[in-house]
Amino acid sequence: MEQKRSDIIANQIEELIFDGTFRDGERLDEVQLSERFAVSRTPIREALLRLAQSGLVAHYPRRGVFVRQPGPIELIEMFEVMAELEATCARLAATRISDAAIDELKATNARCNAAVQDSDTERYYRENEQFHAILYRESGNSFLEQECLRLQRRLQPFRRTQLRLRGRLKQSMQEHEQIVSALVEGDGQAASDTIRSHVAVQGEKFHHLMSRLKTAAE
Repeated sequence: MEQKRSDIIANQIEELIFDGTFRDGERLDEVQLSERFAVSRTPIREALLRLAQSGLVAHYPRRGVFVRQPGPIELIEMFEVMAELEATCARLAATRISDAAIDELKATNARCNAAVQDSDTERYYRENEQFHAILYRESGNSFLEQECLRLQRRLQPFRRTQLRLRGRLKQSMQEHEQIVSALVEGDGQAASDTIRSHVAVQGEKFHHLMSRLKTAAE
């Protein structure tokens, strides 16, 4: 799955925000960014739009685009809500998921595992998004699915970044396998509990990573 140029730039801008190069409240100038990445302003605008959808930057009419780093309490609250929403998806999916969707999850897990073997966090994250999207769909509740997708986009940069921590890819992979096993068994409680822990630990891992990055920058 080839990434668009704007998505690659968005990922690179995220890196610059997380490592402190672009600080909270700093204005991001399209012209300067287009020069920095040697591209036209169109992919820059697309990248900034994606970052705005995730809430990592904020656009103010006639003022521009500014870095917006959510505080630790806001992040914790978002991960708590995400964990509960996904737990509900898993509980509902345990009795509603189709055999074809189980096969989809297994195939996605196989691609995730290949990414783990290659230590490719970006490829793993893209497949991981697909894994979770299947689960949302199989809840059989379209309103819940849309709410999960909305918050997934909001947390995208933070969920991806925590995968860089040592051992997290393998741990995440094991959790995926446990989730699928619970769904195969039709065990809604086990599926719910497992994915709740799976998502909640992402917030914990992200905070740990951010504290390391800030320490290194000081």
